[in-house]
Formats: sequence, C-alpha cells, structure tokens
Amino acid sequence: MPASPPPPPAEPFRTPRLDLLPLRVADAEEMAEVLGDPALHVFIGGAPSGAEALRARYERLVAGSPDPGETWWNWVVRQRDDARAVGTVQATVTEGGRLAEVAWVIGTPWQGRGIASEAARGLVAHLRTRDVRTVVAHIHPEHHASAAVAAAAGLSATEETQDGEVRWRS
Repeated sequence: MPASPPPPPAEPFRTPRLDLLPLRVADAEEMAEVLGDPALHVFIGGAPSGAEALRARYERLVAGSPDPGETWWNWVVRQRDDARAVGTVQATVTEGGRLAEVAWVIGTPWQGRGIASEAARGLVAHLRTRDVRTVVAHIHPEHHASAAVAAAAGLSATEETQDGEVRWRS
C-alpha cells in the first residue's frame, strides 16, 4: 500500500489588520518576549518559556505531528502596520481534514484591541477554505475573554467538558 502524501503545510493568510504567517523556528526569540507575561498562563497553566525552550518547541511543531492522522498548523499573528508579532494561532487537524481543534494566544500588551477575535475569525475562515467542516476550541469556564473570542469566531459553547474546559464548536 503506498504511503499517504504528507499533509499540506500551513499557508499564510490575512485579515483586515493582521498577517498570519506560518510559524518558523526563527520566531522563537521574538515570541518569547510576546508570550513572556505569566498572566497569560492563569487559565492554561504552566509558565512562560524562554527563547531556548520555545525554539525547541517550535522545532517540534514545525516538524509536524508524528501521528500521520494529525496535522499541526501554527501561525504567528503579526500586525500589518508594523510587522510586529503579537501572538499565535494554531489548529490541530484530524478526521481526514474535517475537524480542527484551535487555540489562540495574544500577548498581554495587545489584548483588548480585538486582535484575538480578528485572528480567530480569520483562522476559522481560512480553515473553511481547506475543507475543515468542524472547528472546536477548549476554553476554561472562567476565561470570559477567550469565550468572547470563540463566540466572535462563530463557535458556540457545548455542554461537553474536557480537562475542566468547556468545548466550543462550530
């Protein structure tokens, strides 16, 4: 039986104010600063990673999932006006490309400006162009800002929970 073709790489896409560019290992140093606020980990746990740890993580992400039935797409969110990185969005695509579990993180200094909502809406729209039918996010029940982002991206809260987080679905 011939091996299945490798999954397609993440492709860049745009929103009105943002450029979402495929993650590169070279982004680690800049992203360590963007994601360096411990407040970003209140709902997701853990602590900020330094540039070296992010570089190692990004090497794994860029290499792709070891599971042939799973594709990892990761993007750096950049403001178009100054090309500055402000966060990330990601999608783990399974079920033959029909289901994507998504997440977003925007650095603290850029929160409250609609960037997360714009990036998440753009991500869902981009995934639809790749024939993804169902989009899912897992959000801590007390993380109201992230719930608002999910709603803005067209997801709705379900009654399902996983690891204490509410499952949102399009």
